[in-house]
Amino acid sequence: MSNRKDKILLVYTGGTIGMVQDADGSLQPFAMERIYDALPLLHRTQYQIDSCQLDRIIDSSNMTPEFWASIASIIEDNYDDYDGFVVLHGTDTMAYTASALSFMFKNLSKPIVLTGSQLPLGMLRSDGRENIICALEIASSQEVSMPEVMIFFENHLYRGNRSTKVSAENFDAFSSFNYPSLAKAGIQISYKEHLFLPMPDAPLKVRKQFDSRIAVLKLFPGINPAVVQSIVRTPDLQGLIIETFGSGNAPTESWFINALQEAIDRGTIILNVTQCKAGAVRMRQYQASCDLDRIGVIGGHDITIEAAVTKMMYLLGNFSDNKAKICDCLARSLRGEISDNLDISEV
Repeated sequence: MSNRKDKILLVYTGGTIGMVQDADGSLQPFAMERIYDALPLLHRTQYQIDSCQLDRIIDSSNMTPEFWASIASIIEDNYDDYDGFVVLHGTDTMAYTASALSFMFKNLSKPIVLTGSQLPLGMLRSDGRENIICALEIASSQEVSMPEVMIFFENHLYRGNRSTKVSAENFDAFSSFNYPSLAKAGIQISYKEHLFLPMPDAPLKVRKQFDSRIAVLKLFPGINPAVVQSIVRTPDLQGLIIETFGSGNAPTESWFINALQEAIDRGTIILNVTQCKAGAVRMRQYQASCDLDRIGVIGGHDITIEAAVTKMMYLLGNFSDNKAKICDCLARSLRGEISDNLDISEV
């Protein structure tokens, strides 16, 4: 019988899971040592757990591409020494970080599991204990290959770039509307092996560049033309994501279509993403999306807004000299983020 002990690196970034109340009652992040104090069983598991933390612990509302690069660098620097990675992260932007990491790690062959909590570990009813323990067990599992960036929360394991935060009140704070959960934790953790990404046959490549010169325009009935113009005419705007109605529909008034056309003519890449939590953009299904397709707006299929934002920033940051390639990549799946034929050959 092997004496091998799986090695997991626990990366602490901040968030509710590691917070404590200050004098005025506000929750503030504290250092990694306090997490071990609140969860001493981390010292006596069947696998070896090492830990580290960002140079600056943050509330996840302060997450930026620079922090994504820091998290990626920690994992990249330790990649060969560990069997899996668990990232403790605030829930507010966890889906953005999971999506960003999924694009950054091409040919990932080890599990990266993000988790957190709705109540701090120091509180009696905290959901953080179970989330950490399950995330660690998943990251160390030899039962199934999991070459993915994932989110574990309240008994469910989700593909990271398919996940969305859906509740600020309930323990089941995340959901994946357009892709099934990858596993469910009960007495046993039941994995759905057929749903995981295939194991790559090429070496890991990590790209950490992001271009944040993008904007998100959420449509609503009666939207003011001046508001649209102010967004599409943002100086040096490289990418625009439009959150449209239903299956990708938008106003057909000439002022709206012309504003988008002018932005495209200036070199702005525009991606059409539905406001609906479930379902997909289907360009030309209705007349209300025909003009968008005609002027060159890209259909985002069933991508989440979190994945759309990070994917566009990632592509602009790494392939800015090839806008045709960016447009092509936005329309297809790179890391399983949309329901399409997976193709990671170049990106």
